[in-house]
Amino acid sequence: MTRWQFPLALAATAALTGCGAADTTEVATPPGTTVPATTTTTTKRVPATIAPPTTTVDPYAGLPLIDHVTWTENIDGPRLLVVPTQAGRKTAATGADELAWQEVRALDPDADAPGMRDQFVCHWVWARMVAPDKPSWNLEPWRPDVGYQATVAANCNPGGPER
Repeated sequence: MTRWQFPLALAATAALTGCGAADTTEVATPPGTTVPATTTTTTKRVPATIAPPTTTVDPYAGLPLIDHVTWTENIDGPRLLVVPTQAGRKTAATGADELAWQEVRALDPDADAPGMRDQFVCHWVWARMVAPDKPSWNLEPWRPDVGYQATVAANCNPGGPER
């Protein structure tokens, strides 16, 4: 290799081994020998497909969930009629049950009696499913506070049927 051929070979090697180039093997060829052209295949990088997050926007977000509450009396004792709004009947947002219970308590602090929250959540979860158009959810403070699971087992009415 002559003095002027070495820098050319070095430059060609540097160009071929640059960032992102395919691996190449340098082969020494005698001067005056023709080297066949190499074929380069370019592969287009396809961006990774990232699925968008599966979030659902609650169409009822920010709307009142409880329309009003009213105390009545029946043969067994006092009863709080809780009337949900359409948003309260339809929303499926996580945590909406607690927001709705806070609305009930804001409308009437006396609603926060033992066992009443369990009755309310039972109606929120189950009554909305089996009787979505029930005019009101009836909560009775005289019912025993038996915990949520037992309240559900009693169809939201522990201590006896609704009359």
